Amino acid sequence: MFDALSGRLQDVFQSLKGETRLTEATVETALRDIRMALIEADVNINVVKAFIDRVRDRAMDQAVLKSLTPSQQVTKIVRDELLALFGDAKGGLQETTARPRVVLMLGLQGSGKTTTAAKLAKWLIKQGHHPLLVSTDVRRPAAIQQLAVMADQAHARVHDPAGEMDPVARASGALAAARNTGHDVVLVDTAGRLHIDDELMRELVAIKDAVGPVDLLYVADAMTGQDAIRSAGEFNRQIGVTGIVLTKIDGDARGGAALSVVSVVGVPIAFVGAGERIEDLEPFHADRFVSRMLGMGDVLSLIERAEEAIDQDEAERLEQKIKKGGLTLEDFRDQLKTIRRMGPLEHILGMLPGMGNLKAVADQKPDERQLRRVEAIIGSMTAEERKHADIIDGSRRKRIARGSGTAVEDVNRLLKQFVEMQRMLKMVGQMTGEPIAGAPKKRKKKGPFSLMR
Repeated sequence: MFDALSGRLQDVFQSLKGETRLTEATVETALRDIRMALIEADVNINVVKAFIDRVRDRAMDQAVLKSLTPSQQVTKIVRDELLALFGDAKGGLQETTARPRVVLMLGLQGSGKTTTAAKLAKWLIKQGHHPLLVSTDVRRPAAIQQLAVMADQAHARVHDPAGEMDPVARASGALAAARNTGHDVVLVDTAGRLHIDDELMRELVAIKDAVGPVDLLYVADAMTGQDAIRSAGEFNRQIGVTGIVLTKIDGDARGGAALSVVSVVGVPIAFVGAGERIEDLEPFHADRFVSRMLGMGDVLSLIERAEEAIDQDEAERLEQKIKKGGLTLEDFRDQLKTIRRMGPLEHILGMLPGMGNLKAVADQKPDERQLRRVEAIIGSMTAEERKHADIIDGSRRKRIARGSGTAVEDVNRLLKQFVEMQRMLKMVGQMTGEPIAGAPKKRKKKGPFSLMR
C-alpha cells in the first residue's frame, strides 16, 4: 500500500539521520524531495503547496533547527501535517438514533459499490447490527444477482421484490421491509455510470428523497487518483456526500487520492477497502494510516485482526501445551492457518514497525505460497508423524514430498526449521526456568534429526 510514496518519504528521513544539525539548506533539500514525492504520488497540486508551506514554517523554527535529533523532528512535523490533511473526523459510521438507518452507496460504474455494500454489511454484522441490502441498479446486467451473491458471502439478507424494476420503489420497499422485519440498517446499492450525467443524478436525488438516508457514502477507486476526487466533488455538489470509501487501496502505490480527497472535497474518509475478501473493509483511522505510510507500523490494527482470528479456547489450549512442552507440527500448522485468517501476509507485515517498506526485505520475507506449501507438507504427514516429528526418516520424507507435491528438499527444510525452533524454545526455557512449547526432551537414542545438528 503506497509503496512508492512510503519509500520516497522514508528515504528523505534516512538522509537526515546523518545530519547533526538542521540548516535552512538541508530543510529546503528535504522539502524539495518531499514535494516531488507527493507530486509523483498524484496528490493535488494545491494540497502539495499548502502542505509544504506548513512543514517549512514549522521546520524553520529555531527550536527545531537547534535540535539534536533533526530526523525525528522533521518526521514528527511531516506526520502531524499528514494527519491534518485528513481532519479530525473519526472513521466508520457516525452515531445516529435513526432506525432503520439508511446508507446510500454512491459512485461511478466500476468503483466497487456492490462489493463494498456487501463488505459493509459484513462489518455491520460484526458490530451487532442486522443489515438489509437492496440493489437499485436495474440497468447493469446481473447487478442485482451480483449483490445477492456477495450478500450471501456476508450472511446478510437481500430485499429483491420479483418484477419490481423501478429504482425508487425498490429502495422504498426495502425501507418498509426493514421496519417490518426488525433490520436496523438498510444498505442501498445505487446505479453507476461511466461518467456523471443528468439522468443518473435525477435518479439518485429521487431515491434520496424517498428514503432519507443518514449516510451517503461515495465509493471511489483509489487507483484512479485525481479522477476519483473530481467525481467525488461533483457528487457532493449535486447530491451531498457524508463520507468517502476508498477501494483497492492495497493496489495503490501512489496514494494521491487518499491524501487529497478530504482537502479537495471537504468530506472525511469513512472506510478503506484493502483486499478481495469479504472481511477486507475497515474504518479509516488517520493516525494508523499515516504511521504505516511512514514505515512506523500499525500495531493497533494488527491486534484487532489477531483478536478476530484467534479463538480464545484454542489459545488457552495452546498455552497449556506450551507449559507442558508439547508443541507439535500439528500445532505449528494450526498457527499458520490462524495467521492466514488475519489477512494477506503482505498486509500483516506492513503493520509491523520498520516493515512498511517491504521491498527492503523482499528476499527474506515469506509469502502466501510458502505458507501454503508448509501447510501442504504437514497435511501430507500422518497424525503420528505430526505429533512425533522425530520418527520421520528418509522414506517417510519421500512419501510426504510426493503427497504434498513438493521436493524432498522442501520437507527437509521444514523439519530443520522446526528443530531450530525447538532448540530456540529450549534455550529460552533454560534462561527463564519455564518449560517451553516444543522444547525437545533428552533422548537415550538419537533420532533422524540428529543428522541435521
